[in-house]
Amino acid sequence: MPDDGTTQLVADAEPPVSGRSGRTQVLAFVTDAESEAALRLGLRAIGPEDFIVQRGNTRSAIASMKRMPTPRVLVVDISGDEQPMSALIALSEVVEPDVRVLVIGDRQDVDLYRQLTRTLGVAEYLYKPLNAEVVAQLFGPFIAPASVSAASMQGGRILAIAGVCGGAGATTLAANLAWYLATEVKRHTVLLDANLRTGTAAMLLGAKTGGGLRLALETPKRVDDLFMERIAEPASDRLAVIAGEEKLTERPMIAEGAAQQLVQRLRQRYNYVVVDVPLAPIVWYGELLEMARQRVLVMEPTLQAVRDALRAMALPAGAHQTRQSLIVLNNLGTPGTMTRHQVEAALQHKVDVAVPYLPRVVNQAATMGTPAAAPRGGFRTGVRDLAQEVGAVGPVSGSSGWLRRLFSRGTA
Repeated sequence: MPDDGTTQLVADAEPPVSGRSGRTQVLAFVTDAESEAALRLGLRAIGPEDFIVQRGNTRSAIASMKRMPTPRVLVVDISGDEQPMSALIALSEVVEPDVRVLVIGDRQDVDLYRQLTRTLGVAEYLYKPLNAEVVAQLFGPFIAPASVSAASMQGGRILAIAGVCGGAGATTLAANLAWYLATEVKRHTVLLDANLRTGTAAMLLGAKTGGGLRLALETPKRVDDLFMERIAEPASDRLAVIAGEEKLTERPMIAEGAAQQLVQRLRQRYNYVVVDVPLAPIVWYGELLEMARQRVLVMEPTLQAVRDALRAMALPAGAHQTRQSLIVLNNLGTPGTMTRHQVEAALQHKVDVAVPYLPRVVNQAATMGTPAAAPRGGFRTGVRDLAQEVGAVGPVSGSSGWLRRLFSRGTA
């Protein structure tokens, strides 16, 4: 321990790249299944050489450290511990001085955060419920090399919204999610309608379509900051829409690498890139799904939608995805359709967000070109829940950014 009377769990230097043989890169102890699942997904996104996640608390970590080599990064869960500081001080006595300690807890307490990071030298603290996106962003710099972590986290987040079958309502949800992120979460957001021929996403928000998207995909060398300003039609102060309405008789010739270049430009300008992308065997669509940080699969409570959802869930994950696809059950309560319990039993998977059947609200909003999520009600609640699931909104407040709530230490 240092001579100044404080207990330091971690060193200020960068994590060592080599050390005693047999050291695991990341070892984590968590107390509940939900946190374990989120942590595993976050760690997979970070991409350490090896990691172990097991059930346990700080005392479990202490017992393990007495009989095994200290990992380079140790994650411990202090949830439910009446004396977490004492437990962590005891942990400091059995770990090697170069270990980096990351802490998970159930208390949203700024004083606890300061004690952990300033007094004990904990590298970072996250409170539950964990989100794989936040795990990757805030734990990543302490686990992966700085260059890899920074490269994977720079820029805005890409959210791909896809209907598992026609008429599921994916475009409506994509447009309203983009509106909610821009208006309620107050983040700069762009809505990209990947279907070059319909322009539906723009119509739902009362925005204009144009030929700029096709031009950007056919001649990517022309894409610069000024070009991006021209093709992004403003729908509000923080919301822009990019959509085309090309003739059905024409076939756009999308250049190789154009999709990636366009999306990278958008990530540099916006906090969120919400993409309405059809599930169809078209290269441009596939590239968008691959680049997405989070996929959202929208389905209806029908047997056909269950079949199509299972196929969509089986698609390989993209390189930047920090968690599995989110399942949104839209139009729940439609007469003659399945219940939520029946859908979940058929999928053998929990539905992440359920949006009620509200045809009058949705159809009237579409006719007027206004967001269906603007008035209070079940549809707005569903969109808010979706914003929470994609990591934009915390579980308590629906009007403040999730990362900004993390004791002013997040990176948006």
